[in-house]
Amino acid sequence: MGAEDHRQQAGHGPVRVAIVTVSDTRTPETDANYHYLAARLAELGHQVVGYRIIKDEADQVLEALQTYAADPAVQIILFNGGTGIAPRDTTYDVISRQLHKTLPGFGELFRMLSYAEVGAAAMMSRATAGVYQQTVVVSVPGSTNAVQVAMEKLIFPEINHLAWEIVRKG
Repeated sequence: MGAEDHRQQAGHGPVRVAIVTVSDTRTPETDANYHYLAARLAELGHQVVGYRIIKDEADQVLEALQTYAADPAVQIILFNGGTGIAPRDTTYDVISRQLHKTLPGFGELFRMLSYAEVGAAAMMSRATAGVYQQTVVVSVPGSTNAVQVAMEKLIFPEINHLAWEIVRKG
């Protein structure tokens, strides 16, 4: 079976998503990424079943990852922020150590798409994705443009397929 067959089997039902914004300054009112993601997910027929803003501290990133992955209501966790190379950027470091399976193509494609938008600065993004405890985890930069590029070009077209792949048998 090919990718299109898998997409058909995955169906189009609602996918349950948790959103984690990693920021030292955003609030629920000023979190443009959350507002975009929640609205767009609802428009596509999916459900936001968790949301939080955390500081870019390794213990907070790990706690959010473990908490949402342990929740059977969550199929996909979307992290935004903390993927750069600045000293405060720890999101990638924590998540990459926890993933049971990685999706290297996600980061590669994201950086390729980002290059078209921001040029060589795209190489500083440590966007990543993979599977942790039968939950898909996606981690992208915190800029609104980066979130929209990642979601519209990569995640939303495959969201049902991603959620289905981690639980299907054989």
